[in-house]
Amino acid sequence: MPGPRRSLASPVVSGVLCPCGSPRAGAATPASEAGGPGPCGRSLCGGPEHRRLHTLFQKLDVNRDGALCVHDLAVGLGQLGLHRTERDLWKIVKAGDKDLDGQLDFEEFVHYLQDHEKKLRLVFKSLDKKNDGRIDAQEIMQSLRDLGVKISEQQAEKILKSMDKNGTMTIDWNEWRDYHLLHPVENIPEIILYWKHSTIFDVGENLTVPDEFTVEERQTGMWWRHLVAGGGAGAVSRTCTAPLDRLKVLMQVHASRSNNMCIVGGFTHMIREGGPKSLWRGNGINVLKIAPESAIKFMAYEQIKRFIGTDQEMLGIHERLVAGSLAGVIAQSSIYPMEVLKTRMALRKTGQYSGMLDCAKNILSKEGMAAFYKGYIPNMLGIIPYAGIDLAVYETLKNTWLQRYAVNSADPGVFVLLACGTISSTCGQLASYPLALVRTRMQAQASVEGAPEVTMKGLFKHILQTEGAFGLYRGLAPNFMKVIPAVSISYVVYENLKMTLGVQSR
Repeated sequence: MPGPRRSLASPVVSGVLCPCGSPRAGAATPASEAGGPGPCGRSLCGGPEHRRLHTLFQKLDVNRDGALCVHDLAVGLGQLGLHRTERDLWKIVKAGDKDLDGQLDFEEFVHYLQDHEKKLRLVFKSLDKKNDGRIDAQEIMQSLRDLGVKISEQQAEKILKSMDKNGTMTIDWNEWRDYHLLHPVENIPEIILYWKHSTIFDVGENLTVPDEFTVEERQTGMWWRHLVAGGGAGAVSRTCTAPLDRLKVLMQVHASRSNNMCIVGGFTHMIREGGPKSLWRGNGINVLKIAPESAIKFMAYEQIKRFIGTDQEMLGIHERLVAGSLAGVIAQSSIYPMEVLKTRMALRKTGQYSGMLDCAKNILSKEGMAAFYKGYIPNMLGIIPYAGIDLAVYETLKNTWLQRYAVNSADPGVFVLLACGTISSTCGQLASYPLALVRTRMQAQASVEGAPEVTMKGLFKHILQTEGAFGLYRGLAPNFMKVIPAVSISYVVYENLKMTLGVQSR
């Protein structure tokens, strides 16, 4: 929770976000529920709302140039009793600056405050367990306990006193809003808690940007329980969808215009060649690599966050993409030989290898250490489009839902979360699929007798010349068929493992 700051008393600021042309609302009907524009239908009009906002804007615009820069905000907010760090002020400007000129004009200022208050309202509602429009010490204690942090009643009362202006030892909506006015709230723990994505959903490719964890989750050790639950969910999910994954690998490597392998034909071929058990070839190593890859990726992500010089609870989307992609490269580089082994085990014929170790020894003796890094370059290049598209789509869907439907809580519910995870994963896979196919063919290439040495560029050219662009998407059907069951299974198992490990849900 934030430390004590000077309370806000200015009537200009206290009334700044009342609905346009309507009387000041109480705690039970805050301004945010008006949804933005006043009765006139526009954000800016000539009514009381316009006058209040304009008065506040003029108070903050200390150099009278019609725009708010960081210096204006620092001086103006200081005069109103709101003291912010320069970093916080830059966040405010960055969040509202639509035309990227480094300052906020009046309309940008209004839009920022409207979006900002909606986020504050979500947090207030989540803390207000009794739904009576007020937050008391017990509710603060309960909310922090849900986050894994135990505090005494005296500590909760101390937090209350920092925001309580009228001495009632409860905080109403107006006190909460005034205390946090013009303070960036990008890092709402509620949203981090409910919208975990990478940890929960496993579609067989661990290329997504890692999830953020709240400060409390990191301090109390809940983060590793989430990771363990996610790893267990991934193991079950991958095992259940392993037949489709093996079929995808076979189609990526062997399907062509002359060998048009279909889904039914592929399954029939696998069962005839090695029996029903052969459908799970390559799954063992695919499950084994979850633990080291997840652990390395998480640790690398946290270190990269420190390296880029931020101690924020949650990074911005661009910083997350950079940090997540670099962490993905480090994790994939560390376990890449296991990726090659997985492909070779999935493609093996009955009796070819006695197990994973025999396969590894065989590759090492016949092809050398370099064989364990076949397809490394297209695999690393594939991380950026996969992670970038997945993150962008998920964040877009998440923010759209929060803006349109989040009134009482940031909790999206199971079906919205599953739908967002499925859509973003599917888009990420679609964007990086040609690189994944080339990677798999390069990994398998040396296992084909007499096959010539190929490069990534040469393989792309060969596929386009012989099969056309469609050839870069061989195996896409079974790959997409496994997304919905994989996401659903991993979510159900994750939730159950989370309860078993003692991770409390709201």
